[in-house]
Amino acid sequence: MKKEKDIEVIKSSGEKARFSLDKLRNSLKHSGADHNLVEQIVEKVKEELFEGISTHEIYNRAYAILKKNKSVFASKYKLKKAIYELGPTGFPFERFVAAILEYSGYVAHVNEILNGICVTHEIDVLAEKNGSVTVIECKFHSEEGRNCNVKIPLYIHSRYNDVKAHWATKITETKTMEAGWVVTNTRFTEDAIKYGKCAGLYLLSWDYPLNDGLKDRIDRLGLYPVTVSTLLSTREKQFLLSRDVVLCRQLLKDKFFLDHLGISQDRKEKILGEIGQLFNH
Repeated sequence: MKKEKDIEVIKSSGEKARFSLDKLRNSLKHSGADHNLVEQIVEKVKEELFEGISTHEIYNRAYAILKKNKSVFASKYKLKKAIYELGPTGFPFERFVAAILEYSGYVAHVNEILNGICVTHEIDVLAEKNGSVTVIECKFHSEEGRNCNVKIPLYIHSRYNDVKAHWATKITETKTMEAGWVVTNTRFTEDAIKYGKCAGLYLLSWDYPLNDGLKDRIDRLGLYPVTVSTLLSTREKQFLLSRDVVLCRQLLKDKFFLDHLGISQDRKEKILGEIGQLFNH
């Protein structure tokens, strides 16, 4: 039988990769689970490994054990998957990005219409801070394994330049337009990152920039999407998203949305309890 380090797994993109115990262990630690539980799950996964197992299947097995032990660990472990669940339209993701910026000191607006020199553009998020305006375009994928290639920042950079050129003609405008961003819930290819650096376009993805990607910002600011809940049903999550309740923080503040869903008091307390624990881990 092959050792776990020699086993190839199938990623969500369809690519093959060597299985990494360290990656699994680190993602489990990130959930807040203690050492004993982490090692218990690692050993269980090792026992059930086989050549060609999908990373999705490995995730499901680890997630099930976490959820059985403590739902808050499962909630944090499923963070990346929870971002995908914001779909399929992408609009909740734009609201989510705007919320992250607002908690970082920006004033953010979604779906703003701005004139360019050539054409008019609908901007996903327009953020202001200290007299400076940032134009942000969001590229949301509801399916795992789809990365943003260089065509995305190329296209968005041309839109940004068109808007910025017109902005500079506004004589009475006191704010300066200084930055263009591309934000995605997946990853950028190497060429996309290279182009972003060369063109002065800021790229933000799940794990880029290093230690300051979406994942890091969410944990640092405690801005978990409502889709991380293991107790809310898909229908209930979609109801909340349709009411622009994107963050767990919002649900804790506006608990009455759970009453609109007809959720019993006992279940309501469990849902709010699970969400509350996120901020204690």
